Amino acid sequence: MPLTDTAIRKAKPSTKSVRLFDGGGLYLEVSPSGGKLWRLKYRIGGKEKRLALGAYPATSLASARQKRDEARKLLAEGIDPSERRKSTKAARAGLAANTFEVIGREWYAKTAPMLAENTKAKLLTFLEKDVFPWIGARPIAGLAASDLIKVIERIEQRGALDIARRVHNYMGRIFRYAVGRSLVSRDPSRDIELKDILPPEDVQHHASVTDLKAVGGLLWAIDGFTGAFTTRCALRLAALVFVRPGELRHAEWTEFDLEKAEWRIPAGKMKMKEQHIVPLSVQAITILREIQPLTRMGRYVFPSERGGARPMSENTVNAALRRLGYAKDEMTGHGFRSMASTLLHELGLPHAAIERQLAHGERNKVSAAYNFAEHLPERRRMMQQWADYLDKLKAGAEVIALHGNAA
Repeated sequence: MPLTDTAIRKAKPSTKSVRLFDGGGLYLEVSPSGGKLWRLKYRIGGKEKRLALGAYPATSLASARQKRDEARKLLAEGIDPSERRKSTKAARAGLAANTFEVIGREWYAKTAPMLAENTKAKLLTFLEKDVFPWIGARPIAGLAASDLIKVIERIEQRGALDIARRVHNYMGRIFRYAVGRSLVSRDPSRDIELKDILPPEDVQHHASVTDLKAVGGLLWAIDGFTGAFTTRCALRLAALVFVRPGELRHAEWTEFDLEKAEWRIPAGKMKMKEQHIVPLSVQAITILREIQPLTRMGRYVFPSERGGARPMSENTVNAALRRLGYAKDEMTGHGFRSMASTLLHELGLPHAAIERQLAHGERNKVSAAYNFAEHLPERRRMMQQWADYLDKLKAGAEVIALHGNAA
């Protein structure tokens, strides 16, 4: 039921904060001290957020509703009202309305809802650490390629070549966003040839164990891991499902159907931005059922040890491997993928099924459509055969070619 001025005036403080809801996410929060603050609750990019709209009575009910409606119009356009507020504050602090930071944050607010959580956080960190402090306060229309090169070279000087390349891409996207809004006439990042200003990138393949005896030893070591139970389960599952480390640590219970033996990873979490099916072997389901009583009441299968509201840290699996005695040039969390790819190909499994299960970017040239269920029956058999094969390696059993046992 909508609020009235009378109801607001009569609202009394309690021992805890009281919320009086008006509608459309707008509510009045009455603090124990008697203060009354308007807030707007909203969701963007799957995340719940809150926006302060002013204190009552300085901000009246009518004014609060108007601010709510303005914020919801921004949301309808894909713009986070909190990010827009930051941009506005920057402008009021003496910055021109169309500075690179103001436009950059507006671009970020529209882009962020389409990104995975870890990608979103890294993107904002790159902008706030490596870009905005140097060119953020300058009018975007006055920036030239030479200004962007200085930003890139500053990052290159600390040896972060991959970040330098990403930042170049992000700055270009911000400029193209500005071009589309007639704020600038062109994108100066297109005048920059990174190969002319950055040294060649030393491509490092993810370290992994592929020798059969060494793989068996790794699996034995994982079974004997004495650290956190959730970390041990993550290591065991990583070998069986060989997804990317970020996909594993962000796994949510709602994505799993243990009866159907499937894990369906949403498109937003995938590198290729397409839903991915991971058939679950009997061994994988056993691990999930072991950890289920411990973490199923929360969101994540592998929550952070600092609190279940966050996923496991991106360093946890690699740190566990170091604890087991594997140096970073011997085995990494990403190395489980390389291990599976190498051995499955050596064992004669179909290349197409392996690549689809690895969620690589290959596509059928005849059809532009991506079929996330492509080769699924074959992949189900392969994933169970893979799990059985790892058990044999761990037990030191004789190596048997999987394709000879295919059903």
